[in-house]
Amino acid sequence: MGSRSIDNLSMVDEIRCSHGGTFLYDLGHPLLNRVADSFVKAAGIGALQSVSREAYFTVAGSVDSNIAPPPELSSMRKQRFPGLKGETNKESLEAMVKSVGKESIQWGLAAGVYSGLTYGLKEARGAHDWKNSAIAGAVTGVAVALTADKSSHEHIVQYAITGAAMSTAANIFAGIF
Repeated sequence: MGSRSIDNLSMVDEIRCSHGGTFLYDLGHPLLNRVADSFVKAAGIGALQSVSREAYFTVAGSVDSNIAPPPELSSMRKQRFPGLKGETNKESLEAMVKSVGKESIQWGLAAGVYSGLTYGLKEARGAHDWKNSAIAGAVTGVAVALTADKSSHEHIVQYAITGAAMSTAANIFAGIF
C-alpha cells in the first residue's frame, strides 16, 4: 500500500488484503481465499435479501390488512418464515434470526461451492470452459437441494440440472457479450 498512512485508507482499501488482491482476507491458498470470499459475500447478500423480504411482508401486512398479498407471496412467506408469528417478540425475533441464518448459509454455500469448483477444475484441467461451469453448477445445485427442508431425489436431480444449465448458459453468454 506504499506510503499511504493507515489513517488515510478508505474502507475498500482496508478490506482488501495487503498484497493488492480483492479477497477480504488471506488464508494462504488461492482456492481457500476464493471459497471463503465467495461464501462471506454471498451469505451477506442472502441475509440482506431475507431481512428485506421480511420487512416488506411486515410493512405490507400493516399498511392494509384487508387486502391479502398475492398468492405467490403469501405462500413464500409461509414457506420461508413458518415460526415468525410467535407469541412473544422474543420468539418472533428468534425465528427470524434462524431463518436469516439458514438463508445466509444457503447463499454462502452455493457461492463457495461454485467458486471453489470452478477454480479447482480450471487448475486441474488447465482450461476454463463450459464443461467446468456445467460440473460446478450441477454440484452446487445438489448442495443447495440438500440444504432444503424436504429434499427428495427428484428435487436433487432438478436442482443439479438447473444449476448446470444456468451455469453453462452464463459461461457461454459471458463469452458472447
